[in-house]
Amino acid sequence: MIVVKVKYNHSSVCEVTITGHANYADFGKDIVCSSVSSIVITTVNGIDSVAPGVLTVEEKKDQMKLIVQRDDEIGQKLLWNMIELLKELQVNYPKNIIVK
Repeated sequence: MIVVKVKYNHSSVCEVTITGHANYADFGKDIVCSSVSSIVITTVNGIDSVAPGVLTVEEKKDQMKLIVQRDDEIGQKLLWNMIELLKELQVNYPKNIIVK
């Protein structure tokens, strides 16, 4: 299962950690993992293009951590959008992804 943990400070996202594997299908054919990757990478690239330096991204095996370095309105909107998209994915695939 993919676990998405979101840390907040008041109404701002401070950190997002994504771990695990959806186990929906074999590695390389898993549409849930692919969807999560697409949503997160598109968000990170979008934030980096409009607000460089807002995020630090740490990657390890089976884990990605997004750390907010400075508050930015556009960056926050994009992060909230990412979280909402991941929650929608959770509704459709509750055995494969959870957003906390």
